[in-house]
Amino acid sequence: MIPNESKESKLQLLCGFLPARSLDKLYNFADCAGLHLILGLNALHRNPDNSWNTSSTLSLLKYGAGKKYNISWELGNEPNAYRSMVGRAVNSTQLAHDHAKLRTLLQSVRYYNRAHLYGPNAGRPRKNAVLLLDGFMKNASSIIDAVTWQHYYMDGRVKKAEDFLKTRLLDTLTEQIAKVTKVVNTHTPGKKVWLGGLGPAWAGGINNLSETYAASFLWMNSLGVAAVQGIDVVLRHSFFDYGYTHLVDQNFNPLPDYWFSLVFKRLVGPRVLAVQVAGLQRKPQPGRVIRDKLRIYAHCTSYYNPNYMRGSITIYIINLHRSRKKIKLAGTLRNRTVHQYLLQPHGEGGLRARHVQLNGEKLLMGNDETFPELKPKILRAGRTIAMPPMTIGFYVIKNINAYACRR
Repeated sequence: MIPNESKESKLQLLCGFLPARSLDKLYNFADCAGLHLILGLNALHRNPDNSWNTSSTLSLLKYGAGKKYNISWELGNEPNAYRSMVGRAVNSTQLAHDHAKLRTLLQSVRYYNRAHLYGPNAGRPRKNAVLLLDGFMKNASSIIDAVTWQHYYMDGRVKKAEDFLKTRLLDTLTEQIAKVTKVVNTHTPGKKVWLGGLGPAWAGGINNLSETYAASFLWMNSLGVAAVQGIDVVLRHSFFDYGYTHLVDQNFNPLPDYWFSLVFKRLVGPRVLAVQVAGLQRKPQPGRVIRDKLRIYAHCTSYYNPNYMRGSITIYIINLHRSRKKIKLAGTLRNRTVHQYLLQPHGEGGLRARHVQLNGEKLLMGNDETFPELKPKILRAGRTIAMPPMTIGFYVIKNINAYACRR
């Protein structure tokens, strides 16, 4: 998903040895879906001196160029964890040299001489990852087009759906973004920072939780936080197959995060708006942090949505409370017609539901190629928004002609 860039979506795949037929299938899938393919090369294919072995990469580049495959590139996955994963460490200097070598290879193939290169796709910014990123940026900041890193909220031992709604957990992303951007801006102020991997839990997620409605609170809050913090691109794990953090099931039926992503892309545009909420925060006591259980984000409505004119505003609200909350629009938003897209779990599973309803109607594909119509519920002008407990809703204030959203 891309909170601040709505023209295209991106598909990230990490590959080792990739036969030509497999690349054809991957690219055709991405192209048919309107996605841009980012191909992650195997950084652990190493020479005896620990330098990156490029023996198969040039052949892959030439094959892709011959097919005119428009691909961006990445090298490796969580290099700070190589020692623990495979018993071989790659330091920041070597990692920078490897990316420089890949850039040289791309420039040697005419079709890819201006292809984008991203990296280093570091893991969560703990001590080792921060040190690796700092050294990498010192030596390779000019080589890459955007800095990538990964964030996962928890380990696989969580058993309760309610744990996905903990405010302390949701707030960790803000803290991690601050760490990464501080390192990046030290070496290259203004360099784009991407979330190159995001999921509720590492090691493939959590069975019967990562693919349920409960995980959508983390997903939607991540998109809101990332957009506010200036993160242009968020790449999540995963579409299908590996682990449990899926967008679709084994039969390619959409799971909750898929529906949330679809509604988000249909309604939320790239321009982020400031939100002022009165009466949301209690005064903190000395030494105590008050964490918001009602989270509100605002954007200009997507310009690609034909149902709304430029100048419309989309607000999305996450209610982590166990009780209903009322929100009244004020100022220029008052007395405006609002279109509600309220997403709730469908069925008896509650937070563990694998199905979602929109304004009370279960969301289902019409067939393999037809999305259901996303029908809003129209709230009359001046009506208070009532958010049920532990739900997420999108609200479009149409025809408001907001100046920031007309451009």
